[in-house]
Amino acid sequence: MVPAIDNPVVVIAPDSFKGSLTAADAAAALERGAREMLPESATVLTFPMADGGEGSLDAVLAAWLQPALTMTTVDAIGREREASYGLDGEGRRAIIEAAQSNGLPYVSDVPLQALRADSYGVGLIAARLIEGGARDVTLFLGGSATTDGGTGILRALGARFLDAEGNELAPGGGALPSLSTIDLSGLIAGALETQWRIAVDVTNPLVGEQGAAHVFGPQKGASASDVVVLDAGLARLAEVLAETQLAVERGFSAAGICALPGIGAGGGMAAPLVALFGAELVPGAQLVADAIGLSKVVASADIILTGEGRFDSQSLDGKVVDYLRGAKGPSGWLAVIAGSVGMSPSEAKAAGIDVALPLGSGIESRKELFQLAAPLLEARGAHAIAEWFEPTDLDAEFRDEEGDDDTTLGN
Repeated sequence: MVPAIDNPVVVIAPDSFKGSLTAADAAAALERGAREMLPESATVLTFPMADGGEGSLDAVLAAWLQPALTMTTVDAIGREREASYGLDGEGRRAIIEAAQSNGLPYVSDVPLQALRADSYGVGLIAARLIEGGARDVTLFLGGSATTDGGTGILRALGARFLDAEGNELAPGGGALPSLSTIDLSGLIAGALETQWRIAVDVTNPLVGEQGAAHVFGPQKGASASDVVVLDAGLARLAEVLAETQLAVERGFSAAGICALPGIGAGGGMAAPLVALFGAELVPGAQLVADAIGLSKVVASADIILTGEGRFDSQSLDGKVVDYLRGAKGPSGWLAVIAGSVGMSPSEAKAAGIDVALPLGSGIESRKELFQLAAPLLEARGAHAIAEWFEPTDLDAEFRDEEGDDDTTLGN
């Protein structure tokens, strides 16, 4: 059955296949395959995507036609490192990937310091941008090594965090239980006039069993006792933030700050930015889509092709696929091509995915999938368009029943 559309609008918006293909490479491969099957009258729009984590900076800068800029900052434990960031052509809109500075891989060469690690290096990038005239800052939080509640960012912007005796606290979340006062008198010019949008890909609150310290602290090196200290510190930070005039004017209470969905992302990095500066928390994929223009066209697309390393239930919780299934129009047809597929065709259909295709046949090794990812993705792009023209019953040969990570290209 051929759809009655002579000039379909096709949107191609894959995430990266980590370790194998960038989002741009994946998009190009899918486009090559799709065009083999599409009529010449088809409109094909390509948008390399990301979900707010790794690759988000590259995706936005590619859409802006701007190169990445670099500066010397510090990692999560204060060592110098070079980090990339982005600016639009007018120098007013800025993009920061927190992990460029305080990413977990950059401190994994030494024993992790969960109580000491802080976000000061991220703040140095923000300070450079604001002092240079940027007044619209987008911050992507994924991959951080810190649980300091964003206090390092604020320190780099000129704030001071003091104990009851007026002494400045040591860096990191471990000192926060002793927080008594936040002094904002030294904020750099422009800090309060800057609009912040912060990408989150989780819905965790700030504190408690589902909060930043308990859920994400252990992967950043926190012991059980460290988690208790970090959680208490974040709770104390929320209390003191709620007492500041700026937060009072915005109507925040400590409980309100702690309960904001997603405020626990990045070790609570957004907490002071939200309470004091009015930063907006936005799902990461939505934020990227807005920045690159995808959100303006996806609802009118007839066909949407996307891809990622592994497609399973986690893909439906804030990832690129999740954004696309929610943003497509009622007649939009969505196909996912992934390194491996952990859903049956019926499960995918129930989730709003019309077709989910594995990259290979299921017999390739992980190494072969990495090496052949581009031509395989091109072939699957053509396959997906063929499915749109003439749907078939996809059977078990297109499933990865075991979900073995050994044959998965990373998300």
